[in-house]
Amino acid sequence: MPTERLLLNFPSKIVKKPIVYRIVKDFDLEFNILRAEITSDLEGKMLLEIKGPKVKIEECKAYLGKEGVEIKEADKGIILDKEACVNCGLCVSLCITKALYLKEDSYKVDFDKDKCILCGLCLNCCPVNAIKSKI
Repeated sequence: MPTERLLLNFPSKIVKKPIVYRIVKDFDLEFNILRAEITSDLEGKMLLEIKGPKVKIEECKAYLGKEGVEIKEADKGIILDKEACVNCGLCVSLCITKALYLKEDSYKVDFDKDKCILCGLCLNCCPVNAIKSKI
């Protein structure tokens, strides 16, 4: 069954609606909340992994859009510029999910987007700005 990771932004006017509940109830999708926060201005952000039939995922995304939820593809959220990277490993030491890691054979930094929860800890630590956010 297909799995997608979505970065959802909930505007303040809908932050109290049971939107994630509807994902299970109406679309019968499995979900995992990888990260969620509500900012001081009551705007919600969530990294959601959903699993189920492709047609149901597409229906769910259409529902989210109709409700006013902004959807971005999470797998394009963090970019590692391997040309700029000096392989110092600082980001690796801060990455709580081990999405950034050193390859055993070359000791070069690599990135596994499927493990990333977009916490952003790596963004400000890179001395050469080789890690960028597209969020």
